Amino acid sequence: MRINEIMSRDVETARPQDTIQDVARKMREIDSGVIPVCDGDKVQGMVTDRDIVIRAVSEARSFDTPVTDVMTADVEYCYEDDDITAAADKMAELQVRRLIVLDHDQRLVGIVSLGDIAQQGKDKTTGQALEEISEPNRH
Repeated sequence: MRINEIMSRDVETARPQDTIQDVARKMREIDSGVIPVCDGDKVQGMVTDRDIVIRAVSEARSFDTPVTDVMTADVEYCYEDDDITAAADKMAELQVRRLIVLDHDQRLVGIVSLGDIAQQGKDKTTGQALEEISEPNRH
């Protein structure tokens, strides 16, 4: 099974000029802890609720701080035609629970989570990925 068969296609994004307050509000509205930061359809980075806490709140940054100052710029991804097992293996290796999904022109087309993979009945794949994701950081 391919990623494009299970991924979420309706992905809310932030713009590079958005503030961390704008992004935090959007996270609340859509009930998500992660939002890709895009300039058009090109991914510039990813911001998580954890990024906002660790890189902004803990440093007493202003709510008007641009999201680009706290986002993770080196974003891991998979392609829409990748096999779900390969994506689960990548999540396990990187210890992440979701990956952005790109087309081969590097445009954002979706996001896939470990939960999306789990819903496909790939218990062994999901279980192994979750076990590796949950291990203490190996870096």
